[in-house]
Amino acid sequence: MAIVEVKVPQLSESVAEATLLQWKKKVGEAVTADEILIEIETDKVVLECPAPAGGVLVEILQGDGATVAAEQPIARIDTAAVAGAPVAAPAAAAAPAAAPAPAAAAEVSNSKAGVAMPAAAKLMADNNQGRRARRRGRSEGRRACGHPHRRPDQGPAAGQRGRPRPG
Repeated sequence: MAIVEVKVPQLSESVAEATLLQWKKKVGEAVTADEILIEIETDKVVLECPAPAGGVLVEILQGDGATVAAEQPIARIDTAAVAGAPVAAPAAAAAPAAAPAPAAAAEVSNSKAGVAMPAAAKLMADNNQGRRARRRGRSEGRRACGHPHRRPDQGPAAGQRGRPRPG
């Protein structure tokens, strides 16, 4: 029984942590080498995490929505196991460990309902903006008369079109 750990890929220098989006495989399913297991989102990019070896996914260490660091183990693959065969102790340990993960994912999804990316939700929370933040209109700084230095009440005089010509 050869167990291979699946680790978070190396992140860029300025990124310290990432968020696990959604597992593509479940515990007990067969995986092939370089098959995408999960997508990982950072502030800058979304990475795909491939399986380092073929085998059976026997344990998921971090559930959907978990925050992880670079090179942190997130799952285990048994390279000698066969899909569909009963998996011994690691699967039994994975079931209780995986139970809190959906609750945590539900909490995250409730707090960020309607937001496509966690990074966008964080920016909105930092700037005290709701999901339906108001856009600036003409009364809040845009010029209605079209000239960048005139206020709307300083528009062209009646009968004139644009700036008066020197006469």
